[in-house]
Amino acid sequence: TYFMYYSATPDVYHHHERGHGLAVATSKSPGGPFVDMGKPLLQGEGFEYIDPMAYDDPVTGKRLLYWGSGFQPIRVQELAEDRMSFVPGTAPIELIWPNGKQGAFPRLVEASWLLRHDEYYYLFYSGDNCCGPDAHYGVMVARSKSATGPFETLEQAKGVPHSLMLFKSERWLAPGHNSLALDKAGQDWIVYHAIDVNKPRQTQEDEINSRRILLIDRIEWKDGWPHVGTPSDDPQPAPIT
Repeated sequence: TYFMYYSATPDVYHHHERGHGLAVATSKSPGGPFVDMGKPLLQGEGFEYIDPMAYDDPVTGKRLLYWGSGFQPIRVQELAEDRMSFVPGTAPIELIWPNGKQGAFPRLVEASWLLRHDEYYYLFYSGDNCCGPDAHYGVMVARSKSATGPFETLEQAKGVPHSLMLFKSERWLAPGHNSLALDKAGQDWIVYHAIDVNKPRQTQEDEINSRRILLIDRIEWKDGWPHVGTPSDDPQPAPIT
């Protein structure tokens, strides 16, 4: 069985920042059709329940679900064996808190993705504003010896401002909301969206900085931390498939 976790809003809200909930659907094929289980895993009043990421911990065997936004912390909770509910008696664990300072990338934290590399778990997350006239976004990272924390941010460990490991270039604005992939050569790749400043909208009627392009870059590991810097702008070697 294939499980797809996603966020959605009930029809009654009619607003993109109201009433988000986390949901799960299943299918016998990765191409669908997927059938929703009929009720939300979690239901909120704002947009704090978005960006779910499921992770099976190879060390403990636990099934975990990460989520977070709405100016609240990134959280994780253990899923039950059916993967469609949480283990009874468990509660969400707060992992990364937002920084309320205006202009700080972690002012809002979302889009978590977990990777185990060597002896650490690396939590990638994005902030602060993905798109629109005030687009200001980047990918940050923290690490822990446990999938459920506590996590030390790159800023706490190395003094890197905002814990950024991927940030804008002259051409590519607001890179973020990543996933990760491992190629056959054992190289880690980060896949994310960003805005091409040369074409920031699909049509003239669209809001500026609403056209997001899918990009991929290779991750370099330095002193136990992942690094990309700015999106590549020249031809690069492709992942080994």
